Amino acid sequence: MLADVKLGFIGGGAMAEAITAGMVGGKVLPAGNIFISDHKAARCEELAERYGVNARVEADFLSRVDFLILAVKPQVAAKALAEIKDGLARETVLVSIVAGLTLASLEEALGQRPLVRVMPNTPLAVGAGMSALAVNALVDEEAAAAVREIFASGGEAIQVKEEQLDAVTGLSGSGPAYGFLVIDALADGGVAAGLKRADAIKLAAQTMLGAARMVLKTGSHPDALRDQVTSPAGTTIEGVRTLEKAGLRSALIEAVLAAAERSRALGKK
Repeated sequence: MLADVKLGFIGGGAMAEAITAGMVGGKVLPAGNIFISDHKAARCEELAERYGVNARVEADFLSRVDFLILAVKPQVAAKALAEIKDGLARETVLVSIVAGLTLASLEEALGQRPLVRVMPNTPLAVGAGMSALAVNALVDEEAAAAVREIFASGGEAIQVKEEQLDAVTGLSGSGPAYGFLVIDALADGGVAAGLKRADAIKLAAQTMLGAARMVLKTGSHPDALRDQVTSPAGTTIEGVRTLEKAGLRSALIEAVLAAAERSRALGKK
């Protein structure tokens, strides 16, 4: 689908590299069709050498790309938008992964054009990302599908309404941090029970990975899968009972809601 698409990036940081790695490694897009602009010449050279893409300080490709991903820090987004406004072709789809930058703000900066806002997460860097995208009325189905494919090259991608992106941020955007906390706590439990630290971390991480894969591969509800490993009067139900007593479920729900509310507040600034 994307063989003839030309894709540009403003910003060559970790997220831009993760997306590039997924597309080049998965043969979603030829390396020669990817253009990256970063203010550090050394970073451009590194990306060009590593992936075979066109990377340079000057963004002289703006008029030639079909999609342009804005991958800069929030504090420099306004400046970056002002710099690309005049050089960007009217039909180019602008895709922003800048946290808190709304479609309305993008439209105010760039005028009427196809605009997409994406909330990816950090596991994109290892091919296990979860991205959610929202589009404005000028993005057609084909363009939206292309953006989903770009981000799915590094994991999974879904399309939602823009007003749902704060909830996405609270769940999958901040979620890796919750996962790391759970893995670290499980590993601590393993150490307390007599395991070596390195073994405990590996056991905990692989176990969480396996549980996640079972949910995604089987399509079964997490409760049904939990029941499969919870024997009457067995070890697992004792552990589950302890977690329920400690309020783990409620704590995770409240964490997602708190992060989502913080995302809403930041978006209003």
